[in-house]
Amino acid sequence: MTSKVTYLGGLRTESTHIKSGNSFHTDAPVDNNGKGKAFSPTDTVATGLASCMITVMGIKARDLGIDMTGTTAHVTKTMASNPRRISKIEVILEFSFEADDKTRKILERTANTCPVHYSLHPDIEKDIMFNWN
Repeated sequence: MTSKVTYLGGLRTESTHIKSGNSFHTDAPVDNNGKGKAFSPTDTVATGLASCMITVMGIKARDLGIDMTGTTAHVTKTMASNPRRISKIEVILEFSFEADDKTRKILERTANTCPVHYSLHPDIEKDIMFNWN
């Protein structure tokens, strides 16, 4: 088992990672009857894409002898209706280190082939921007 999700009432859940015991809450967003006081479930999906991209780039960077500490991703999620769904995820990656063209291409290719990227429905537009120093 990967995780356990518990409904806390008031359109809030608690998700607990079984192996580590770490947890986080989600709330329904304000535009869908919620309080918006935490990530919404769809926020976690969009954020998961950026987290996955940075993680696999971190693995590749480590193999190349590069420290990616301080690299950030800014995520914007766009929703559609009928049915309500994620229609677009924008990720802007800001790098904390210098890299030559070859390294940039390797890391960008790695990011765009992360497991979450491949797992998202093809109808979800993915707008990825890499901002190098």
